Amino acid sequence: MTDEDDKPAGNGPQEQDAADNGAVEESQEKTAETLSAELEAAEARAQENWSEFLRARAEMENLRRRAEKDVAAARQQSLEKLAGELLAVKDSLEMGLQAARDENADAARLAEGSELTLRMFDQALEKFNIEAINPQGERFDPERHEAMTAQETDEQAPNTVVSVIQKGYRLGDRLLRPARVIVAKAPADSGDEA
Repeated sequence: MTDEDDKPAGNGPQEQDAADNGAVEESQEKTAETLSAELEAAEARAQENWSEFLRARAEMENLRRRAEKDVAAARQQSLEKLAGELLAVKDSLEMGLQAARDENADAARLAEGSELTLRMFDQALEKFNIEAINPQGERFDPERHEAMTAQETDEQAPNTVVSVIQKGYRLGDRLLRPARVIVAKAPADSGDEA
């Protein structure tokens, strides 16, 4: 017997390499199939996420447009209410002016009509939370007051509002116009100036 006869059939090195290569190829095919399936699944998830993103972005844009529209409508409605209140005041002023032009105009009645018109106007401002700032006798506050001049006086403490030239107004916490005031300062001969 020869050495070749002692070897079992089919177990030669070439045959072993072929078997190993077949197993590797089969493993690579499975890996390629697995990777291909995973890639397809990942692409499907990516497409689904992209679609969700586009829907969310469209919804956000719709919400933004709707909010802008609601704000514009609310602003328009509040302006209409204010205009309605002011039109009544304008009508009253026109009637007063017409009465003043009459030959038999009575100054007392004109003054009374002007007071009523002013009261109507104050009520209109009050409805819209517009408040007058009249700081007579208060300490000067540069956040709410505008000093037009300083007046020497010993009747009031320095930096106190001596008189109000023009009232200020605020809408809620927001300043619409500062009060224009004259502020007290110590007399020059008092020795308080540094």
